[in-house]
Amino acid sequence: MELSVLLSLVLLTGLLLLLLRAGSKARGHLPPGPRPLPLLGNVLQMDRHGLLKSFLQLRERYGDVFTVYLGSRPVVMLCGADTIREALVDQAEAFSGRGTIASIQPIFQDYGMVFANGERWKALRRFSLATMRDFGMGKRSVEERIQEEAQCLVEQLRKTNGELVDPTFIFQSITANIICSIVFGERFDYKDRNFLHLLDMFYQSFALISSFYSQVFELFSSVMKHFPGKHREIYKNLQEVNAFIAQRVEWHRATLDPSMPRDFIDTYLLRMDKTSSTTLRYGFLILMKFPHIAERVQKEIKEVVGLHRPPALDDRTKMPYTDAVIHEIQRFSDLLPIGLPHVVTKDTEFRGYIIPKNTEVYPILSSALHDPHYFAKPDEFNPDHFLDANGALKKNDAFMPFSIGKRICLGEGIARSELFLFFTTILQHFSLASPVAPKDIDLSPRESGVGRVPPTYQLRFLPL
Repeated sequence: MELSVLLSLVLLTGLLLLLLRAGSKARGHLPPGPRPLPLLGNVLQMDRHGLLKSFLQLRERYGDVFTVYLGSRPVVMLCGADTIREALVDQAEAFSGRGTIASIQPIFQDYGMVFANGERWKALRRFSLATMRDFGMGKRSVEERIQEEAQCLVEQLRKTNGELVDPTFIFQSITANIICSIVFGERFDYKDRNFLHLLDMFYQSFALISSFYSQVFELFSSVMKHFPGKHREIYKNLQEVNAFIAQRVEWHRATLDPSMPRDFIDTYLLRMDKTSSTTLRYGFLILMKFPHIAERVQKEIKEVVGLHRPPALDDRTKMPYTDAVIHEIQRFSDLLPIGLPHVVTKDTEFRGYIIPKNTEVYPILSSALHDPHYFAKPDEFNPDHFLDANGALKKNDAFMPFSIGKRICLGEGIARSELFLFFTTILQHFSLASPVAPKDIDLSPRESGVGRVPPTYQLRFLPL
């Protein structure tokens, strides 16, 4: 063997040993986890069915707190309701930083309420909480806006004449219109071309972000971002959404009357999302799978609300079964199984480990929503998970579909109001009919990554 080749092999071996040693030192007192490869991290331990399944498999070996290397960066995983609550609530300040999602980072660039950090985030959070509390005083409440949209929805569903329809667009429209009503001060007609295009951009982006491709991109974004791929479709879609919003902002600036703020753009621009519409889609699919549950909800609606007035939020406390069904739909559908990434803001001691400052942390919300210590039958749809022995709604500390702690979704209140009023209004006026037998309805998500996308389906809304 030539001397040059031998020296090259020695140098290469030495380099690999140094990298492994450096990796070991970098781990320090981090929670345990599989040994990473240089540059590749734990890619060989990742299941081809996605990151969530991989993390849950690793949990079985390493426990509720463990470390995974996504590429070259260590990420601490938190599993189980107690673990997540201990971190995000009991040590809220230390775990209050926000990590990045590689597929959308170029669009948000660490700005906005969701992705900002440090003093910028704290100022935005204070302002957002105050504005959301004060906005609407002396004006139409959010409840009235949802009720108005619900009645528009009823009229739209009547026009289907009991024909088979895919509810995707309908549910996107109503939930987006609530946000538009708050943010822009107006709702859009369901046939408005600009509105339709905006919805399409959101739908495509959410599906792409939830895809297996985006999970791979999360591991190797530093390299993949330089090449063509679906991540560029996400950038393009969200840039179009930003352009639409920018036009509205400029129009509001030009016509602003400080004495008469019309809507939220004149104070603060909320982020539009798809969780409510996706929950509705999943929810009605589940109710067709279990028609006896839908019938019991309709019975409660008839007893409490009747047929001659719209449901109101005050009705919710008198309708524990309906409220429990909606809670269980949120739990079972598990739309954000891997919570948005956090970052520790300082060197943090947690359960005997030291997590260095700026280390990313993933709360695996799915592990809380399916925690067998809190839910008797976590893999089954069962509204009794949220009912006590007397049939009253009971609190469950593992219920965290909007996350928990300082980074909990600020739109939680609006989303809960939407779900209750839309579900009850639809079921007050219509029964649901599936083209297939309940036993043949498949509840498996079409994608299961950062977010779950329910399967496409059709149904009939039959007037009562």
